[in-house]
Amino acid sequence: MKTEWPKAREGESFTRKLAAKGWLTMSWPVEHGGQGADHMRQLVYNEEMAYNRAPGQTMGTDRVGPTIILFGTDEQKKELLPRIIKDEITWCQGFSEPGSGSDLASLQTRAIRDGDHYIVNGQKIWTSNAQRADYIILLARTEPDAPKHRGITYFLVDMKSPGITVRPLMQMTGQAGFNEVFFDDVRVPASAVVGEVNRGWYVSTATLDFERSGIGRVIGGLRTYEEVVEHARQTPAREAGGATLWDDRATRLALADIGLSFRVGRLLSYRVAWMQSKGMVPNYEASMAKTLGTELHQRMARVAMNTLGMAGQVMSGTGAAIDGLGGNTYLSTVSLTIAAGTSEINRNIIAQRGLGLPRG
Repeated sequence: MKTEWPKAREGESFTRKLAAKGWLTMSWPVEHGGQGADHMRQLVYNEEMAYNRAPGQTMGTDRVGPTIILFGTDEQKKELLPRIIKDEITWCQGFSEPGSGSDLASLQTRAIRDGDHYIVNGQKIWTSNAQRADYIILLARTEPDAPKHRGITYFLVDMKSPGITVRPLMQMTGQAGFNEVFFDDVRVPASAVVGEVNRGWYVSTATLDFERSGIGRVIGGLRTYEEVVEHARQTPAREAGGATLWDDRATRLALADIGLSFRVGRLLSYRVAWMQSKGMVPNYEASMAKTLGTELHQRMARVAMNTLGMAGQVMSGTGAAIDGLGGNTYLSTVSLTIAAGTSEINRNIIAQRGLGLPRG
């Protein structure tokens, strides 16, 4: 049965203007609608966008599209890649479940074959952007008796399918970017399977590698770092003995240490892009960039709060230092070392695949 792929959304967003210039997919192969540009050129573009806090790549362009290019059917490539390139489809990622986060392969959402369809039942959680997404990339168990890594299938599921319920989760920042997603007898066409049935785990690891390899985490934090340094240079000291916050030796040393770490993080991200430009597939290298980038963002948030003092806790309005950037960053970075694979999981990847260490 032919899949009914989503239609274009109305309106023109900033990212759709970028898409019209081909900037979101400049490193995609020409035969799939990209510009065939070197990955380093794409990285420099992504770096500039992240530094200026402008929307850069989308989930569709940085992980879903590349996954479809590697594993998708001819129909999926024909129908979806042009719409991803034009930013006509928004995506969310249905991987984690209430009992399957770090141990993702233990997921229990089931997909049972029924003729030309699969019937999906289960629940996903921490699904970013699910309340606005057109499609979800979904991992579901299709062979319950197989070893847990070998009985999972990767699907592209229309979020408007009957039986899907989205419940936003309110975060401590006051936003609701994460969601619970429930599947109740959702019928998914068999043509929506990406890659081989029961081999979806290996497709999902490629998606995660694409997600982990971005430079945005490092450069977004670098911009925050520079603003905190500038604030420290201009803000009167809280105690006697110095003209500004910058005159405090402990503050200067803490900021200097963070500044050096950002340069290391940038080099790790450049390494990933260089490998991609040479036709190599980064694996533990992407985990290294992701782990350092997210943990560095959290360290930066802590240093920022210590530097800004009580004013750093004010999230908005009068008295908020750097427009509340410190407090908002401190709260929002909590999730970074969990999303796209926890730091613990990524360290295992680095240890086993990078250093050749045995499983514990």
